[in-house]
Amino acid sequence: MCGIAGIASANETFRTGEETIHQMCEKIVHRGPDDEGIYVKDGVGLGMRRLSIIDLSGGHQPVFNEDRTIWIVFNGEIYNFPELRPELEKKGHRFYTRTDTEVIIHLYEEYGAECVQKLRGMFAFALYDDRRHRLLLARDRLGKKPLHYALAGGRLLFGSEIKSILAVAPELATIDYQALLQYLYFGYILAPLTAFTEIKKLPAGHLLEFENGEVRVRKYWDLPEFGAYTPASEEACLEEMEHLLQEAVRIRLISDVPLGALLSGGTDSSIVVALMTRASSGPVKTFSIGFRSADFDEARYARILASHFGTDHHELILEPDVVETVEDLTTSLEEPFGDSSMLPTYYVSRLARQHVTVALSGDGGDELFAGYDRYRIHFQRRVFERVPAWMRGLYREWIYRRLPRDMPGRKFSYNVSLPWQERYLDGLSFVPAFERDMPLLSPEFREILAREHDPQNMLRQFFEQAPTKDLLSQMLYVDTKSYLVGDILTKVDRMSMLTSLEVRAPILDHQFVEWAVRLSSEWKLRGGKQKSMLRKLAERLGVPREVLYRKKQGFALPLVHWIRHELRDLVLTVLLEPRSLQRGYFDDRGIRQLLEEHFRGRRDHSSRIWRLLIFELWHRNFLENFVTPAPLGALTFPAHDRLPVREAVARSPSSNSA
Repeated sequence: MCGIAGIASANETFRTGEETIHQMCEKIVHRGPDDEGIYVKDGVGLGMRRLSIIDLSGGHQPVFNEDRTIWIVFNGEIYNFPELRPELEKKGHRFYTRTDTEVIIHLYEEYGAECVQKLRGMFAFALYDDRRHRLLLARDRLGKKPLHYALAGGRLLFGSEIKSILAVAPELATIDYQALLQYLYFGYILAPLTAFTEIKKLPAGHLLEFENGEVRVRKYWDLPEFGAYTPASEEACLEEMEHLLQEAVRIRLISDVPLGALLSGGTDSSIVVALMTRASSGPVKTFSIGFRSADFDEARYARILASHFGTDHHELILEPDVVETVEDLTTSLEEPFGDSSMLPTYYVSRLARQHVTVALSGDGGDELFAGYDRYRIHFQRRVFERVPAWMRGLYREWIYRRLPRDMPGRKFSYNVSLPWQERYLDGLSFVPAFERDMPLLSPEFREILAREHDPQNMLRQFFEQAPTKDLLSQMLYVDTKSYLVGDILTKVDRMSMLTSLEVRAPILDHQFVEWAVRLSSEWKLRGGKQKSMLRKLAERLGVPREVLYRKKQGFALPLVHWIRHELRDLVLTVLLEPRSLQRGYFDDRGIRQLLEEHFRGRRDHSSRIWRLLIFELWHRNFLENFVTPAPLGALTFPAHDRLPVREAVARSPSSNSA
């Protein structure tokens, strides 16, 4: 596991110095505290920070081929490299390390950019082909590992984190207000956008080729057709699922350093630990955290599982300094990120890192097997579609706005009056529901909606692209392409890497994902029961029923309590300061109403307040280190050309500029 960064120039007379690449790498030392490697030639520089996992003594990067004409820096793990290596050796390739990184070099020699099709794992890499003067960037199929890039002045800059790019090109820190609006809607920013206009995320399952000053981005993988496969029986389904997941776990146990598991006490992590126990010769190290409040504490379920499977269990009951932690984390966030479960993810990663360097997690089960309550709730609300569309439209346009704001069921009735896709999107979005009652955005910021794109359009596009007509499968596709990669995997990567811990997610092994996606939806949501077959598999593996059949909590934390107590002063001070209100994003009345309703106990706005708090702290603790803010209250919102999700071609403004 590593962090990578670098620069490639279209102008061969441009020189990239080692000190520049070192400067980029310095910003991501937390991703790789063990080693630094740099390659510089002509107008190209590749850099990496290494967290040593495999071939501890011989795995120094950048890695090169036999004649040193191809170089690579790599972040991630390729789990099928032991099978790929002998195949390549039979073709005449010679290896000088035992690493998975070197396999990619020789695969590229055989297959070019399509070498990614052979890889099974999580990865982001930059490969430079000196013979063709071509830089290839690639990101894994599901987006477990991040990769950012910017085309500026004839140069392509890239990095695992935006910090690396801004370290040598701070002039690129121009705010993308459309991306910030997307954050306010969903709590995260989706690829290809970032918080900065000139910097892009390489989308999951995409390649980028930089050659002759031109950037070409293309998709190499997507989810297959949903619901195309129905097993012969429930037993056959369980056997296939167990076999595929056991293999996914087994190959993720390859490591030359200590390895364990993050155990939340939920179904998915329980399955992973059960399969790890079966494949391991000794007790599996497991890690969990808990809170004093019983309403948010899953530690007792983790203890039950640890005892049942005989793991070497480590537990931490938290009494954190929430204010200090929030301040520290927002210093490291390159973009505003609104998922409050980043805190427990950070805490459990920090606990695990005291004992191991690699940990397996249970991420992915909810998106593949309909684990979120919203799927069940959405199907329950389909009954309202029996009301004629014209009548529901009449309600939204004429009746809703005339009802008292405090009338019970008012917001619910608006949601169920929408067409089914819009109803689903409305449930995912914070801004529209609030703006229907009280302006939250300033008139200037709201103007983006009229002049650019509604943030929900990207999710609408995913609905259109979904390879299925089944309603549940469409929702699963949208969430896998948006929430999974933009929120869940981003959270896990950022928080674990802050502690120099590598996290592996066997449920998101792409071969298992393809099998699960093809599974008919009735195997996922059966009789209103979520993750039906996944729970049956857990039972089959010996997970106690008291753990499986209980109310889902997720990676929860006492956010309502914290905002009304520990974080209260910070919230009120930060969000109501003139410094915040005069930035130009929000309507003063809307912010005050939101806070008043919450602190008087009229409504629970904790998740919304958290999102706004992180937004402002990001401005203060990260952004202001790179950007000179515009005069207060004087924001302008220019339209920007954007790279589409599917494919993009961009040309350097000047191939001769440095």
